Amino acid sequence: MNIKIPASIIALDQILPQEPLLMMGAGPVPLPHKVAYANSIVINHLGDVMNQVIDQVKDMGAYVFQTASKHVLGVAGPGSAAMEMAICNLVTPGSKVLSICNGYFSRRMSEMASRVGGAVTIMEVPDNQAADPDIVEQYLKQGDFRTLTIVQGETSNTVYNRHLETISRLAYSYDCAVIVDAVCTLSTMPFDMDEWQVDAVITGGQKGLSSIPGVSLLAFSDYAWARIEARKQPIAHWCLDALLADKFWNQRSYHYTAPVSGILALHEALHLVCEETLPRRFHRHELCSKALQRGMEAMGLELLVPEEVRLNSVIGINVPKGVSADLVRSHMTAVHRVEISGSFGLNIVRIGQMGEQSRVHNLFRTLHALGSSMRHAGASLDLPTGISELERYVSRDTASAAAS
Repeated sequence: MNIKIPASIIALDQILPQEPLLMMGAGPVPLPHKVAYANSIVINHLGDVMNQVIDQVKDMGAYVFQTASKHVLGVAGPGSAAMEMAICNLVTPGSKVLSICNGYFSRRMSEMASRVGGAVTIMEVPDNQAADPDIVEQYLKQGDFRTLTIVQGETSNTVYNRHLETISRLAYSYDCAVIVDAVCTLSTMPFDMDEWQVDAVITGGQKGLSSIPGVSLLAFSDYAWARIEARKQPIAHWCLDALLADKFWNQRSYHYTAPVSGILALHEALHLVCEETLPRRFHRHELCSKALQRGMEAMGLELLVPEEVRLNSVIGINVPKGVSADLVRSHMTAVHRVEISGSFGLNIVRIGQMGEQSRVHNLFRTLHALGSSMRHAGASLDLPTGISELERYVSRDTASAAAS
């Protein structure tokens, strides 16, 4: 043997920080203890125990998606794999696709549709705006679009497509299947697959659900499933073939070796959502996000997106002129042990409010770390006023809940 063990090899505990970071970026998010424990268990990927787990995941997934559809499937891959699974099964070569693009991830869907042979038309949405249903209908009237892709919340620039329900219903009236990316929004804000007439919705495990990265969920409507079954062209992606995946998820048969630990983690994450209930979870996320936003504004920071189209799940903050976003983030990590995200070419930082991030005790630590690090990088901010406003907003909600 000529190849030797590299001298630079070290154990993982010598790489990881001694004190875990508080993950307050755009994902992954902190794991609840029960989810982390479930992810440490390995069982057979076939058999009675796994069948019971899968049945539970599908039932709880249907609740979170708000669908009566039986076509809830998991994917051994990131949210982008679920996105690709939805697209490659519904978009056939030559079929017309309308991709509503207002950021990095919505554009990713348009690229995926092009790669499987779709005839893609891109509807560009102006910066920091939500897609306008009237403009969408103008495109739909041009005729014969078979599929429409859209994100509910654009993680890259923190824009919320607040007219998603109207747009989805419009597409339905034109016999156009709707694929929605709900990676950062599912379980953090209302989404109603059946009521809104959405045909495919995808999410990742590592954001609103507070599960691990690498195991994702998607659901198809009955209409979408009928289109998949009626396809004349075979699916190019074997692992992402929905009909093959259905053998494992609904027929108790073999597709590929499932990521059993990740599915167990997803089960526990979904179970925690069901225990909390969606209405309570939506309220918690809105309260924490709005409180953090008010604290940042009171401190003297400007948020990227107007409030009417501002995503609560991920908050974009403009970095003051002359201040280095990289220096702010590195100082937060090194000194305060809080990690937030940069962006895709914008001079902003992003803070997540998804799942376990949306806890009041995390807000105070994050706001203090952000304000202190901004001042360290040269910004002039009123940190005490920001903390005071955060506390006032949270306390007001607590008092209101006690009175009711």
